[in-house]
Amino acid sequence: MAEITASMVKELRERTDAPMMDCKKVLVEAAGDMAKAEELLRARLGNKLSKAAARVAAEGTVGIYTSDDGKQGAIVEVNCETDFVAKNEDFLAFTRNLAEVVTSNSPADVESLSAQKIGGEVIEEVRAQLIGKIGENITIRRFARLEAKGKLSSYVHGGKIGVIVDLVGGDEALAKDIAMHIAASKPAALSKDDVPADLIEKERAIATQKAAESGKPEFAEKMIEGSIQKFLKEVALLDQVFVKDPAGKQTVDQLLKANNATIAAFTIYVVGEGIEKKVTDFAAEVAAAANI
Repeated sequence: MAEITASMVKELRERTDAPMMDCKKVLVEAAGDMAKAEELLRARLGNKLSKAAARVAAEGTVGIYTSDDGKQGAIVEVNCETDFVAKNEDFLAFTRNLAEVVTSNSPADVESLSAQKIGGEVIEEVRAQLIGKIGENITIRRFARLEAKGKLSSYVHGGKIGVIVDLVGGDEALAKDIAMHIAASKPAALSKDDVPADLIEKERAIATQKAAESGKPEFAEKMIEGSIQKFLKEVALLDQVFVKDPAGKQTVDQLLKANNATIAAFTIYVVGEGIEKKVTDFAAEVAAAANI
C-alpha cells in the first residue's frame, strides 16, 4: 500500500477544496495516484469543487446571534459568489450557526473559528462540504463578538446589512430604532473622537485638493477645516440626524438623552464591503469562445 503523506492530502485539498478526510480516503483508494484520487472526488462530490477557492466570493449574508438575556452576541459575515446562493437555506443556517459558535466560544480569529465544531463536525469541514454541495466558493470573512454593558439588539436588512448594538437604558423599541438607523446611515464610529485617523486623512486630502482648485488660497485652511467638520458630523453616529425624526433635526445623541440612554458599542457589516468584484462581460466571453 502506497504511503499517503500529509503533503499529498494538502495538495489534493488545495486542488479541490474538498474536506481533508475525503481527500485522504480517496488517496488511499487510488494508492496515492493524485489524478485518480481527484477523479474519485469529482465522481462523488461533483466537479463543482474544482478550484472553487480561486473564485471571488463577494456576495453573501450577515448572521447575528444574541443570548436570551441580551448580554452576549456576535455578528458574522460569510461570503459566496452569487446572490442566489446567499439565499440558500443551508448557507443561511451555516452562517447563523457560526454566529452562535462565536458567541459561545469566543474564537480569536477566523482560523480559530474554523477549528471549532458545529454539531460535532469541524467548521472547516462543514464549509468544504457545503462548497461541494452548493458548487460555489464560500468563505468566512469576519466576525465580531460583543459583551453588553446594557442589552444587545440587532437588525439585518435584506441579509446584506447587519447591525448589533449595545444600548444602555431605553427600551427595546428604541434599541431597534437605533439599529435600523445605523443600517440606514452606516456611521463609521460612535463619536467624532472615534473616527479612524486614516478616514480623516483621506477626507483631508480630498478637501485640500478642492481648496487648491477653488482659486481662493486665502480661504484654503478655513475651507479644509470646514469640510473635515462636516465629514465628521456625517460619519459619527451621535451627530447624525435620526432617520425617523419627522422634522429632520433631532440627532441620535439628542434622541438618546431624551430617553436616558447611551450606546456602549455597535458593529455594522455590509456584505462584500471592500471586496473587489469581478465584472464579467458575457458578450465578450461568448465572442471570444466563438472566435468572432
